[in-house]
Amino acid sequence: MFYHVKDLQYNARVSRPDPAFATLLLEQFGGANGELAAALRYFGQAFGAKNPYPDKYDLLMDIATEEFSHLEIVGATIQMLLTGINGDLKNAAESSDIMKLLNGKAAKEEVIHQGMVAPQFLIGSAGGPCYTNSQGVPWTAAYINGDATGELSADLRSNIGAESRAKMVYEYLLQFTEDPYVKETLRFLMTREVAHFQMFEAALATIQPNFPPGVLQSDPRFSNVYFNMSSGNDFAGPWSSGKTTQFGEEIQYVTDPITYVMETNGLLEHEAAGTDRTEAGVQKLNKELSRQKSSEVKSASPPGLMQWNKPLNAKKDNTKPHAKNGNSKASHAKK
Repeated sequence: MFYHVKDLQYNARVSRPDPAFATLLLEQFGGANGELAAALRYFGQAFGAKNPYPDKYDLLMDIATEEFSHLEIVGATIQMLLTGINGDLKNAAESSDIMKLLNGKAAKEEVIHQGMVAPQFLIGSAGGPCYTNSQGVPWTAAYINGDATGELSADLRSNIGAESRAKMVYEYLLQFTEDPYVKETLRFLMTREVAHFQMFEAALATIQPNFPPGVLQSDPRFSNVYFNMSSGNDFAGPWSSGKTTQFGEEIQYVTDPITYVMETNGLLEHEAAGTDRTEAGVQKLNKELSRQKSSEVKSASPPGLMQWNKPLNAKKDNTKPHAKNGNSKASHAKK
């Protein structure tokens, strides 16, 4: 269950209204890399982790709840940046400040221009945040539906990427405001993306083995082959020479892929090189990991009566450090 604390996690402030920047900030309210997407992404992933990985369930729910708190911070900041719009629009019987602007052609065109930037602020929400991105495109679950795969090692890698993208959006937003208080808030939110990146990275490291994601291993004939698929100025790096990062296989560089594909009958006659991995070893590992992963999931969800909450006497105070004194924002009770 959720319990809402009415104070923000970080006390957002603005020095003056700025509808133009409020429009840009919508990207982190209802955009693809925004706080709503993050909260629902981790919230959805947590359900599948509850039994096989209860510690990761705890992590995902904690971060999802914090992301909802960040959504509230962004929404509050947008609302403050739009101060005055709602009052002017409510003054329908008289000529409000906005309506007076229509008296001059240049002013009228400016209002129309602002409406084209964020029409929802003027004729939709009347000065409140909307679940859209900065261009007015409504939020959609398509942003996150591919991020809950049922394989936690894949989901955590996706989360690391998501936190990276969100961090960059805040970094870009910081370049479009001169308000020192807004900058403070954005810097806090950006820093929390960095913190979450490291948390997900640490969680991934506790799942072993975690590469490749899932159960089935890669074909040893092709896992260390680099195809030179372009002509012109060729560049080399650790991705095309030396050893692979995970398996430690010697990278096989194919200079002329067209000729090589033809010579090997569409790669059907290509043989493994630079690796100790064999097809027999791969198949053996596939069976071992299949039994291991299946056993983990089945043992975590035995047949019989099921309930989500555990009785109080069955709970253990085993993992979390003692909380610091102070109010916790948007707390999630894991009953």
